[in-house]
Amino acid sequence: MDSIISESLLRPKWRKVAYGGMQPGFDDNHTDESFLEDMVMNASVVKRDLLKVMQDSVSISQYLCIVTLVSLVWARTLQSTLDENSLLLLDASLFGSGFLVLLLTKEMRSLNLLFHYILNISFFTTGLYMLAPIYHPLTRSISSDSIWAVTVTLVILHLFLHDYSGSTIKAPAALKNPSLTSCVSLNASVVASVFIASRLPSRLHVFAIMLFSLQVFLFAPFVTYCIKKFSFRLHLMFSFGLMAVTPGSGLYTAPPTFHAAAWFIGEYKFEINGPWDEAKLCFNVTD
Repeated sequence: MDSIISESLLRPKWRKVAYGGMQPGFDDNHTDESFLEDMVMNASVVKRDLLKVMQDSVSISQYLCIVTLVSLVWARTLQSTLDENSLLLLDASLFGSGFLVLLLTKEMRSLNLLFHYILNISFFTTGLYMLAPIYHPLTRSISSDSIWAVTVTLVILHLFLHDYSGSTIKAPAALKNPSLTSCVSLNASVVASVFIASRLPSRLHVFAIMLFSLQVFLFAPFVTYCIKKFSFRLHLMFSFGLMAVTPGSGLYTAPPTFHAAAWFIGEYKFEINGPWDEAKLCFNVTD
């Protein structure tokens, strides 16, 4: 008994040290009651509101519905259900509605702004019409299976890299330019549109479907961004309207809007900090 007491008195006290190897008399993985005294839980965890996260995730569901509608138009066109006249009418309707939204959501309306938009749209449409004969025979020597596989891959890449909080082109009220990933996402959607257009029977078909696709992928995020900045309530109404007209929208809009939002702010999601964390410099190291 005395030998045990004397051994405990002579035994060195365990210390929390980051480096220095094993301490004599203790195992390498030894810890005592003081090890967790400096542990801090949820020191930098941001408290989030479920309703606010769900509102922010509506933009994701909205754009998923837009891409789904584009895919349906592609499929109908490839099946010859939609002819070129119907596509041109659809293009004109989208141009008119988008142009009207841009004018109504601008704080300063002027003739210069109107002329600026009309001039850009004219250049855009004319250039696309001149490129239609080039796009038409572009993939004639490639099998259809390869075209479908590459197109699906590009659309998935587009959805994965898309900037759901901003616009594909710089809006007048935006503080920064679109990110690199957003530009890559836009390029992926344009290439996918070219592949789809190259499988159509006529040049007018190619022009109509390319005009439709670029209106959606290039200008639709800009229009929805202006709507959201103008009125968040109008943004919600527009989003839920898209979900209502999109077939099967509940299958792919519910996960980001409800399940992912609830998981993101989960009750048991926390972090711990303590002496085992990496040291962080609190001063600038200069030469």
